[in-house]
Amino acid sequence: MLHALERAARNGVAVGAHVAYRDLAGFGRRDLDASPAELTGDVLYQLAAISGMARTVGARVSYIKPHGALYNRIAHDPVQAQAVVDAVVALDPTLPVLGLPGSEILRLAAAAGLPTRVEAFTDRAYTPEGALVSRRQEGSVIHDPAEVAARSVRMATERTVVAIDGSVVRLDPDSLCLHSDTPGAVGLARAVRDALEAAGVEIRPVPDAEDDAVAPASSPEHRVLPARDRRAL
Repeated sequence: MLHALERAARNGVAVGAHVAYRDLAGFGRRDLDASPAELTGDVLYQLAAISGMARTVGARVSYIKPHGALYNRIAHDPVQAQAVVDAVVALDPTLPVLGLPGSEILRLAAAAGLPTRVEAFTDRAYTPEGALVSRRQEGSVIHDPAEVAARSVRMATERTVVAIDGSVVRLDPDSLCLHSDTPGAVGLARAVRDALEAAGVEIRPVPDAEDDAVAPASSPEHRVLPARDRRAL
């Protein structure tokens, strides 16, 4: 983690806190019924740790994006979502919080006065309801660079995604995520960046996002503010 922070600082990449359940063996991808107090403490511990490490290399944490099972759980669980919000407010109430559109975490973060950013996933399949398709289901992760790039441009300019059943789902994202643990992530990231720039999309780090950051599809210049979390460029 310190090596990643050093490289981020050296390359001017925004640093985000990717907090998760206390689940090292499962890489944070197993759902846990943590109590609100326990979850707040765990998230606060992780936030404080990465914030301190970032300072040692001249960087700073500039947004928070929960990971894995916690990310999915707090999209619909207000109790756990509030526990995460409480941790962020306690440490730094200026940190933007990333989450799925219409999620409990974004609703409660906004209610607490935290900046919020709607996130979309370029390499993940969506359900008709706008949720991510479970990784246990075939086709949940998209590997084709051309398809991922095309989805990214659509998300940035049309504000929508085609769900796994062919329906169109509106997302209105402020931030785009590409997972670095997806096989071929470096090639995917290059394809995405090339496609976004060719479409006139301006790429900025999360803290610079604005509510009206993306121009409507009829505009001659489309802009989106993708997150640089786990970016492989």
